[in-house]
Parts: sequence; structure tokens; C-alpha cells
Amino acid sequence: MQGFPPHKLAQQILEIGPKVIARPLAIVPFAMKAELLKRILGLLLAEQAEDDELSFLEGRWVAINIEDLGLTFEVTFDECWHVRPLQGAEVTFTAQSKELLLIAAAKEDPDTLFFQRKLCIEGDTELGLEVKNLLLSVEFDAMPAAIRVTIEKLAEALQTLQVKAQPSFA
Repeated sequence: MQGFPPHKLAQQILEIGPKVIARPLAIVPFAMKAELLKRILGLLLAEQAEDDELSFLEGRWVAINIEDLGLTFEVTFDECWHVRPLQGAEVTFTAQSKELLLIAAAKEDPDTLFFQRKLCIEGDTELGLEVKNLLLSVEFDAMPAAIRVTIEKLAEALQTLQVKAQPSFA
């Protein structure tokens, strides 16, 4: 790797990483992805479900589009989570996986990413704001340890790569 600037390597990892994940993810049947998503949502938002903070989602579908992974789905909550392929959600959140990871790790604010045009929210604005506020109410430290540590380590690695991806002018 002699003569290969570290920022170029970091840029390539940031570009190629999601593509490497997207290919095998594309062949996984949707039912398996949906079941995993339901379990993750159930773990992440268990406290909010217990406190009846998810009632605003009853009968309303929210789409998530993770562009670089080619993963799009809709979710709703009615005593339990439901996940389906895209059919016509009332609001759609679109972002790259790295931005969503940083939001999940509480390393980035959704509003900041929205104004930087790295997070797109289309459709029912009121529902979108309620979902955003719900996400902000999730206490990172209260997440199950396995999920919290995984998200934290991935976010730290991502931030390190992003810093290294910046060319140094020294």
C-alpha cells in the first residue's frame, strides 16, 4: 500500500462497505428481513411500547428507505410491529446507512442531517415529526447491551473512517 494515501483507502471503504452488504442482503427473502426488523424494533422501542407512546402509529405506515443497501420497507405498530414491502406509506424517511447508524448511536441529530439534505422526509409532515421525536426519545444507554455495543462500535469505526477520508493538507 506504499504511496496509497490513507484518506483514499478510507473513502473506498466508506463507498464499498454498503455495496458489499447490499448484495447478500438482496437475496435474503423479505419475510426473513421483516422478522428481523420486527425483533429489532421490538427491542429498541420496548419502553415506548410499554408506555403506550406508539399509539400514533396505529393504522399508519412509515416507510424507511436505506438507499445504499437497497432496503426499503414500511412499518406500523398495533400492539406489535408489522413490517411489509413498500406499498404506499404516509411518510418516507430516506438516507444512507451511515447516517442512520449515526442517528441510532446518538452521534448525529436527525434535524442536522435533514438540513444537510442527508436525511429526506417526504409525505405527512406531522407523522414524520412524531416519528422523529419518537426516535429522539430512545435512550441509547437503555438499549439492550448487545445492540448498543454493536451500534456504538460500528458508529465509532464509521466516524474514524470519515475523519481519515478527509485529505490532509499538511
